[in-house]
Amino acid sequence: MTHAQPPYLLTPGPITTTQTVKSAMLRDWGSWDADFRAMTDQLCQQLLTVANARETHVCIPIQGSGTFAVEATLGTLIPQTGKVLVLMNGAYGQRIAKTLAYLKREHVVLDKGDYLPPMPDEVEALLQADPDITHVTLIHCETSSGILNPVSEIAEVVARQGRLLIIDSMSAFGAIPVDAQTLPFAALISSANKCFEGVPGFGFSLVRRDILIQCAGQAHSLSLDLYDQWQYLEKTGQWRFTPPTHVVAAFLQALAEHQAEGGVAGRLARYQRNQQRLVAGMKQMGFSTLLNEQWLSPIIVTFLSPQHPNFNFDDFYNRIKAHGFVIYPGKLTVVDSFRLGCIGQLYDQQIDQVLVAISAVLDEMQIESGYAELPEHNAVTA
Repeated sequence: MTHAQPPYLLTPGPITTTQTVKSAMLRDWGSWDADFRAMTDQLCQQLLTVANARETHVCIPIQGSGTFAVEATLGTLIPQTGKVLVLMNGAYGQRIAKTLAYLKREHVVLDKGDYLPPMPDEVEALLQADPDITHVTLIHCETSSGILNPVSEIAEVVARQGRLLIIDSMSAFGAIPVDAQTLPFAALISSANKCFEGVPGFGFSLVRRDILIQCAGQAHSLSLDLYDQWQYLEKTGQWRFTPPTHVVAAFLQALAEHQAEGGVAGRLARYQRNQQRLVAGMKQMGFSTLLNEQWLSPIIVTFLSPQHPNFNFDDFYNRIKAHGFVIYPGKLTVVDSFRLGCIGQLYDQQIDQVLVAISAVLDEMQIESGYAELPEHNAVTA
């Protein structure tokens, strides 16, 4: 089956973007030109406004993928003498721990596996027991499983214990509400190609100004020094090194479309509708979600792979792609799974179409049902 347009991406980013976002990249920009400097300032101010953070935080964009921004934030904000509690329940928490090991920053881990969030009382107990912990890291939405972690409750605990919270909100910011005046965080990190529906090329960190001022000389890397990047932006309005000019232009268009959709509330409503429609349709075909329903996010959902002798993920993937949709492999070691994203330019029509495609592929593979036996954890609710 051939398609006039590229397949829709049911992934956690990159995602399917609008034609107008793509078209915004057709013009070339001079990176030192006043027009582009104004674009960078507009980008930063709008992101701070989304987080209600203009009075307390600064926005520092950094070239590269979201992981570049995470490493830049960790390396800049955490001193050599710091100690980090890593709250982990999937691949991206594991990546933070691995990054800290590369940076030679002392850290301890609360590993909840793939199915459950870290609970506030657990975090409080660990912080009370170890006064040397200076920072806590948390993934807002752990997309390896699709779990939405209890960020507000954990942030309250971390603040009460006098420690600093760094939030990896890569797959959540822009669709999940964030208010810096009620959610205490030292830094919140995200990227262009997630819920704001831009294209890949840069990440950014919203950092408390009073903390960042104290971070001169702490970074492990010239190119990933957020303090130095911020100082240069403040003085010149320019990025220190060649910025992804086309990606910035696309992101400004994406921000305009985000606002036109109703901002965070409007985007969240669509993503929630996508998720509910998707999960309901998949369950009708016999599929089960990895997570208990209360932990499902509106960003991406992990489904158990059918326990049928005919099922092969690569074959399943390629057949669905032939129907016009790209899905995502699982990222778990305990059970076989795959993931379907709810973000990007997906609406009721696309969700219905992918459900029809998956049903057709099951028929093609002679699989009667997507049934898989639920792991024991699925009955656990806390």
